[in-house]
Amino acid sequence: MDEFALIGEVVAQLGDRARGGWVAHGPGDDAAVIAQTPDCQAVASIDTLVAGVHFPVDMPAEAIGYRALMVSLSDLAAMAATPRYALVALTLPVADPLWVRGLAQGMAAAARRTDVYICGGNFAQGPLSLTVSVHGEVENHGAVMRSGAEIGDRICVSGPLGGAAACVRLKAFDVGQRPSPMQQCYHYPRARFDLLDVIRRSAHAAIDISDGLSKDLEHLCRASGVGADLHSANIPLVRGATLEDALYGGDDYEILCTAAAAPAELIEIGVVTAGPDVTLDGLPISARGYNHFEP
Repeated sequence: MDEFALIGEVVAQLGDRARGGWVAHGPGDDAAVIAQTPDCQAVASIDTLVAGVHFPVDMPAEAIGYRALMVSLSDLAAMAATPRYALVALTLPVADPLWVRGLAQGMAAAARRTDVYICGGNFAQGPLSLTVSVHGEVENHGAVMRSGAEIGDRICVSGPLGGAAACVRLKAFDVGQRPSPMQQCYHYPRARFDLLDVIRRSAHAAIDISDGLSKDLEHLCRASGVGADLHSANIPLVRGATLEDALYGGDDYEILCTAAAAPAELIEIGVVTAGPDVTLDGLPISARGYNHFEP
C-alpha cells in the first residue's frame, strides 16, 4: 500500500474526527484551514513518541494511537486551554495497513473523548515514531502558567499517581482481556479537560505530571521562584504503585497545580514555601524524573 492509500485509510478510520464544525477544510490538501474564535489566544504544543522509548514496540496499535494523542493533549489541559485540533506525523518502517488502521482507530477514540479533530499530517518511512502537534485556545490572557505559584498556596493534584510508572517497573504491558489500574494508566491515560473550569477558577500555576511528581513540581517551583513541601501521607497512589513510582516515575498526566485553597475536586498534597528546595515531610528530596538526555 502506498502513502496516498494509507492517508485514505487513516481518514476513513478517523471518520467524524477528520472534519467538523469549525474545521473549514481538513485532510486532503496542502494544509488544513481552521476557523478562529474571536478574543481568544492560540495554545500549541508538540510531542514526539518513539518506539522502544515512549511505548513498547509490540504495544497494540490502537493503544499507541490513543496514548499518543492523550499525552500530547495533556499539555493543553495544564494551560487551561480548550482543545481544538491536532496534526500527526507518522514514521513507519513498512506500510502496514492493518496496523495503521488500528492506530487511527485509537486516535479517533481519544479525539472523540476530548472533542478534538485530527485535521492533517504526514507519512514517512523509517523507525517507528509519531509526532503529534496539538492546538487549543484560551480567552485572551487566560492561560495558566507554571510561573504563578504564591507562597502559602496549597499544592494539589487531580488524581492518583504512579500507575504508569508501576506498569513500566513491573514490565506489565500485556493487558489481556481486562487491564489492571496501573495498565489502564499507562495504555489509556486521560488529559484532564474535565477540570478546565476548576483550573481556570482556582489555579495560580499548573503543569501536567509527565516526568514525575518531584521533577514537575521542581519545574513549577523554579518558574515561580518558590519552594514546596509535600506531605507523603496525602499523595494518592494508584493500586499497585509505590510512593517512589509517584515521585520519580512520570507518565501520570494528572494536573499538578497550586491554589490559595484546595478546590473540592482536587487532592491537596502539600504547600508552597519560600524555597528554594522541594521537600517531603520537611526533608529535602532530589527532583528526579524522566530526562531524554540523562547525563
